[in-house]
Amino acid sequence: MEQQLSSIVGFLENKTILVTGSTGFVAKVFVEKVLRIQPNIKKLYLLLRAADSASATKRLYDEILGKELFSVLKEKWGSDLSSLVDEKVVVPVAGDIAHEDLGVKDDNLKTEMFSEIDAVINLAATVNFDERYDVALGINTLGPKHILDFAKQCSHLKVFVHVSTAYVCGEKGGLVMEAPFKMGETLNGTCDLDISNELRLMENKLQQLTADKLAEKAITRAMKDFGNERARKFGWPNTYVFTKSMGEMLIGQQRGEMPLVILRPTIVTSTFKEPFPGWIEGIRTIDSLAIAYGKGRLNCFLGDPNSTIDLIPADMVVNSIIVAMAVHADKPGETVYQVGSSRRNPIKFSQIPGMGYNHFSQKPWIGKDGKPVVVGPVKIMGSMDTFHRYVYVRYLLPLKALEFANIVSCHYFDGVYGNSKRKIDIVMRLVELYRPYLFFKAIFDDKNTDKLRMTARKSCDPADMFYFQFDPKCVDWDDYVANTHLPGAVKHIYR
Repeated sequence: MEQQLSSIVGFLENKTILVTGSTGFVAKVFVEKVLRIQPNIKKLYLLLRAADSASATKRLYDEILGKELFSVLKEKWGSDLSSLVDEKVVVPVAGDIAHEDLGVKDDNLKTEMFSEIDAVINLAATVNFDERYDVALGINTLGPKHILDFAKQCSHLKVFVHVSTAYVCGEKGGLVMEAPFKMGETLNGTCDLDISNELRLMENKLQQLTADKLAEKAITRAMKDFGNERARKFGWPNTYVFTKSMGEMLIGQQRGEMPLVILRPTIVTSTFKEPFPGWIEGIRTIDSLAIAYGKGRLNCFLGDPNSTIDLIPADMVVNSIIVAMAVHADKPGETVYQVGSSRRNPIKFSQIPGMGYNHFSQKPWIGKDGKPVVVGPVKIMGSMDTFHRYVYVRYLLPLKALEFANIVSCHYFDGVYGNSKRKIDIVMRLVELYRPYLFFKAIFDDKNTDKLRMTARKSCDPADMFYFQFDPKCVDWDDYVANTHLPGAVKHIYR
């Protein structure tokens, strides 16, 4: 990793990059950053799930370039950024990673892409913990393989960066190393994980459910349950991280001599500095809890107060992607980077409620009645036993009373009872899905990532280092969460 770069910004000059998952949160931050710091980027191909070119172009404007994130660029390029598209700097590509050749139907466009692309950045994923098994396999497992197969046809390809998640480690405790998966490796030591077999089992299950003529809703629920069942069989807590792990295995095994970077971020939060602080998209569990607290709907959090919550701002993740892309260009091999804060600047779960209190006591949520919501101290339930006792007393006992009243009143309360039970069932399912992360015991090793930081410092012009900072040591978490992240979540997600 001693490659000397005159400038990481310089590396991007005249490069053509394919970005998948282009409408995702991190992908947008990546696209904005590259366009802002390197005006001489040759081309960005943005793969968008769409039926045709016109639909892809519409998604590009509506879901990417039209976002406030691009406001700094708009001052430079014009209010609608159409010049970027007109000049073929940004090229929307209709396709789908769940299909071979990424679902790109235009043969001329494919030929052009194969001859031009220098780097592939895969940011496509379904991040739903409770996803259907067929959908998750198609996107998180087969998707990376399809992208790799496409990349192998690019005659000038220098590097393939696959963005995964640090939580492919499952529920391991202790120090999680930056190591690639071996094909068929499991977290609980079983030796019979065969990805081809998983695909067959999924197809058979889907055929069986369809043959039984179940309603689509019932099929969806059954396929979700099946995915979680298969994940737990091999030691993963949910379908999401299981299918992401298998995706890593496939591309690691099949990369050949291709330079492959697997980048595993932890919990990605709002931007720290660039292009401005606090931009965020998409709902995260920690944000949902904080906003519910700010609205006065939640006075307790479930989680181990001594566990570490590993946060990393989105712009730091993007900086690490760009630096890794530049450093590993034309260097065959597979390298794993875990990009997070638990090793260098950890936050305890017990700190989170105080951060929420600091924000909402100074900038209270305004309720529907126009009055500020007053927040108080938060109780942390430090075990599942405590949580179950709380739910039993607060919700299940009243539900049993309602069930009895419903029976003796000849089902007068059917609607109320059914609705209440359904809500409790949903909450309990979500709690079970997120439980491993609320009581997470691991710390993520970042020796490789630290070497990458050092390489960037040595290689960059000192002025460039401002643009490629990804050391979480510089983050004051109390200040960032209370004064940047939560205000950003309130502004960009919940208003």
